[in-house]
Amino acid sequence: MDYVKKNPMKIPHLKIKGSCVFLRVRRHPQTQRSAFESEVRQRRKAENPVKSRRETKSIIQMDKKLKILVSVFMLLILPVALYAQKDVTEFLGIPVDGFKPEMIQKLKSKGFTNNPQNKDVLDGEFNGTNVNVFIVTNNNKVCRIMVSDANTMSEGNIKIRFNKLCQQFLNNKRYLSASPQSDYTLSDDEDISYGLSVKNKRYEAVFYQLPADLDSVAPVAIAEISPLLLSKYTKEQLSNPTEEMKEDILKTTISYLLEKYSKRTVWFMISSLSGQYYISMYYDNEYNRANGEDL
Repeated sequence: MDYVKKNPMKIPHLKIKGSCVFLRVRRHPQTQRSAFESEVRQRRKAENPVKSRRETKSIIQMDKKLKILVSVFMLLILPVALYAQKDVTEFLGIPVDGFKPEMIQKLKSKGFTNNPQNKDVLDGEFNGTNVNVFIVTNNNKVCRIMVSDANTMSEGNIKIRFNKLCQQFLNNKRYLSASPQSDYTLSDDEDISYGLSVKNKRYEAVFYQLPADLDSVAPVAIAEISPLLLSKYTKEQLSNPTEEMKEDILKTTISYLLEKYSKRTVWFMISSLSGQYYISMYYDNEYNRANGEDL
């Protein structure tokens, strides 16, 4: 170190700052070339020294253009891929996806515990009710979270619970009714026992779950719906729509949302057990459900 400080000129590219010594290394221009460029130059030069310069320059330019195209493609496709990964049904903020052991750990972090009688079932509280949680898989991927009431109740109480759930979903901006024209609520005159046992009737309500970030829905929807509307109306008409047009635009928008988010289904139904009743809720990831691919 003392020698370095006393003789800095004897060592090239040396810079001394305080008690630190920095050695600046200069690369030869040839080492800065990519392996691809060097290989092309040497091969072309050996084959035809006169022609090699033009062809080498052309190939290198093509290589750079290809890199640019790939980069642009990745920038375009990456957000779509990331969005697709997130575009699945969620239960308590947890994507209904992945493997069962991971899902169990995530649910336990939310306060659920192992059921004493069945290790594949979790117990806990959800939406103010004691429930049992079941994890359903297809090809080892989670495709459904089933949430069932832990306790049964009378017919009168199950009507109240069912109707209350319907209202909660309808009032929640994250959910869209799968049948906007239908009224899922049950009247006081509905005979559930007779309907289930004799008519084989299903008392259920189906909704589609929208993304948690609702602000991201509008721009995408507008971008995809606009061409459909412009194929039927002019810009002037859309700037000052009639009542009939407004109704059509609303129907088009609802149809778009229903189709786009139909893979994020959340539904519930009334089930019976020994003359008593309970609610079963299903958070389905339709992307992971069996679609006949194994046939």
